[in-house]
Parts: sequence; C-alpha cells; structure tokens
Amino acid sequence: MTTTAFTSETETRLAVARQVADAVLFEGYVLYPYRASAAKNRLRWQFGVLVPPSWTAAADEHDFQHTELLMEPRKGANLAVELRFLHAGRRTVQRTLPDGGFETVPELHLDDRILVPWDEGHEERVRLTVAVEELAGGGAVVPFDRPGGEETEPVTDAAGRTVGRLVRRREEIRGRLRLSASDLDGPYTTRRLSVVVENTSDWTPDEDTGRDTALGRSLVATHTLLRLDTGRFLSLTDPPEWARAAVAGCRNLHTWPVLAGEPGSADLVLSSPIILEDHPAIAPESPGALYDATEIDEILALRTAALTDEEKREARGTDDRAAAVIDLADSMPAEVLERLHGAVRGLREVTTPGAPALRTPAPDGVPVFGGPPPEPRSAGQDGVRPDTPWWDPGADDSVDPAHDHVLVDGHPVRAGSRVVLRPRLRHSDAQDLFVSGRRALVEAVLHDVDGGVHIAVTVEDDPGADIRREQGRYLYFQPDEVDVADTGEDL
Repeated sequence: MTTTAFTSETETRLAVARQVADAVLFEGYVLYPYRASAAKNRLRWQFGVLVPPSWTAAADEHDFQHTELLMEPRKGANLAVELRFLHAGRRTVQRTLPDGGFETVPELHLDDRILVPWDEGHEERVRLTVAVEELAGGGAVVPFDRPGGEETEPVTDAAGRTVGRLVRRREEIRGRLRLSASDLDGPYTTRRLSVVVENTSDWTPDEDTGRDTALGRSLVATHTLLRLDTGRFLSLTDPPEWARAAVAGCRNLHTWPVLAGEPGSADLVLSSPIILEDHPAIAPESPGALYDATEIDEILALRTAALTDEEKREARGTDDRAAAVIDLADSMPAEVLERLHGAVRGLREVTTPGAPALRTPAPDGVPVFGGPPPEPRSAGQDGVRPDTPWWDPGADDSVDPAHDHVLVDGHPVRAGSRVVLRPRLRHSDAQDLFVSGRRALVEAVLHDVDGGVHIAVTVEDDPGADIRREQGRYLYFQPDEVDVADTGEDL
C-alpha cells in the first residue's frame, strides 16, 4: 500500500472531510430492503467506477478521473492527498459436508441470519504528502497496486459447530496517481492543481466477460481528499471575481471538486464523483449510515423496522453493513426517530404586504430578502391548535401569491412583472441550461412555511405557456436567480 504518515493536524482536518466522503464511498452500496435478492441490489457500483483500460470500449465506461482546481499555497506549503476507493470482491457461501469437505450453496441458514453470495467492497487508500514546489514541471507520479487473493472464514452455528465457510476472492488491480501544478498567468500567487487517477490494470476480457467480472478489477466509488497545510483552495462554484476566467478554464472529468470542512474554511477539498455543493455536511439528525443517501432517513428507518423477521435475517446475512442498519432500526429510541421528522435550517427574511420592515438575524452566507420570516403555524400563539391547519392556504390571509411581492435589486417583483432568468446558483437541474437568460412572466410570489420565497414564472416565448398557466404548472426560482427585465416599467 502506498502510504505516508500524515501530521496529527492533517489527520484531524481530513477526518472532518471523511464524514461526507464516507457517504460518497458507500453511496448505493446496499439499498433498501438491504437484501441481496432485492432487484435493485443486483445492479450496483454506479458511482466513481474506474474500469481497466481494456474495458472502456466494451462498456462505455472510464478508466480515469481528472480533477483541476485553483489554489493559493503559501511559501513552503505541503499538499496532503488521500485517494479512496472500494476494491470489490466476490463472496461465495459453502456448507460443510459429512466427510469434512465443502460445497458451494446459494444460501446457508443460521439462527439469526441467512448467508448468501454477495459482492463486498473493501476500502482502500493511497496517501502521500508532497511539497507544492515539487509539483512544478512534470509533477509527481505515484503508482499503486492491490494484490488479488483468496481467504476463507469459518461459519459456526449457535452451538459453536462449524457448519460452513465464506470464501472471499479479490482480483489484482493497479493504478496511478498523477499530480502537477502550474502558475496562473497574471500578477497572482495562484496555481492550477491537476490530480489524475488512473486504473492501469493489465487485463484482457474475452467475448463472454460481463461487467461483474470487470468490476473486480476496477476502482469503485473513487474520490480524492486534498489538504493544504498553509494556504487555501478557491471554490469552483463561487470563486472571487478576478479568478472566474481561470476557474472556467479548469478541466474536471468524471469528478467534481468542492471545498470541504466547516463553512468558511478553504484548506480542504473533496473531489467527488457525485456532484456536491461547497462545504457539504451530514445532517446532525442522521442516526447512522443507511447507504442510500437519495432517500429520507425517517422513511428508511420506519420501512426497515417493518421488514419481516425472515427478511431481516436475509439482510443480516447479506452484508455486515446491512446487518448494522437492521440493528440500528430495531434499536432506535423514539426520541431519535422523532428527531428525523424534520428540521428547519436557514430561515430567511421575506417581504409580506403590510408587514413591518423588521430584520432578524440569519445564518452567515444566507441571502436575506426583506421582512421577518413567518411564525410556525402548527399552533396558535396560546398553544391552541387553530381551526385552519397551517398547510391550508386559508390559514394565513396575510399571504396572497397573486399580490405579494419581493424586492430584487431594490425593485418590487410581483405577478405581472417581467424578469430575466439567471439560475446561476443551483447547477443541479439540466433545464436551467435551457432557460438561462430567457425572459419570463411572473405568475405569483410564494412564501413557504420555512420563510423561503419562490417566484413562479412562465417563459415568455414558451408555446405551452397558456396551458401551464391554466394548470398551474410553473417554473420556480428564488429571488437571487432572476433579474428585473425592465426597471423603468411600472411594476
């Protein structure tokens, strides 16, 4: 294993980033209902898969990741790099024969679990520290390999008798990590850092080879953690104005780097095969890893607890991580489950007609637009539940989407206003690419119960705008995603 002992400070900082990186590493590793027999657990390993070079043409998959970003290292700065991935291996199940031998079986029943064949993922790391000055010119090239092999684990019953064994087989994989840095043109102390991860495994598939076989020689869920011990990285999603042109020239393929760690810090980067925002974080309410981050913890916990005893036995025998999920759901106290029911974060000030222009504190970095956020409407001020529930539009007559307005660059925007769409902050919806810069008619200004403001629009030259208007099927944008089309017109 290629490894370098990091300083205690670097270890501490990387541990902060690993909280999210672990979710990337095991995203989709085993999906609810956490059984190998479930249809959606038969097609796995979807993120950050770097296949052998010989397999790229056959499967239209990639054998490399290319990360590029800007950094401002101070003199004598060192760069710590931690490449992480899963090494997939096949686990088969065998039962003990009367003569002491073993035979492979599709399942092996024990009192508390049902053991079944399964492809396991073993976490691997490649770690090194390099002086930034050494990355100029040709940079650094770090080859690495993980050997193949076979190992067995005895399986015993409740009485301690050997009733079978698990056989684990892993194939050899080889890779290469390439690092380089170059000075940015202009009067800056900024450098462009390039990090390339490659699968260099020498393997030739035959005509009958399937993806499962290739996965055993692949780097799975590949991602990279970077840390500068002195200096900072620049955000690619929100760079300083002077760096925007240089950021636009950064080349990122099959991965995307974001600032990691606490908001406001810039010494950590997570380059992930899953698109994230800067400073991603695990929700503090989450009780543990559920390995299915596209779902809601509360729903998963409730549905997992509702599995039958037989289904839980199979899940426990599928994978140790799946067994931990079952145990977590079965032992979760009511107060922890209650905590998963929802949390309100980032309340923002909104403008409501007739409301005083009060200003209340908002979290750092959260845009503020106008007046105070609405009070929670689940109960009256005296604690008595109101006749009209909070989610009913009639619960608060001070909210009127047809007449409410919001200030954009000092100009009121309401139903009938014309705006130019600038969906520059989300970068998560492909439709944004088609409507960016288009003129739109504001149909309503909506306030949600968390204090958010949403502008409902129809695109002006959309031939289906009338139908959308009749059906109430609008596009929704936040106030900082629109410009007033004509500040001179009477809004």
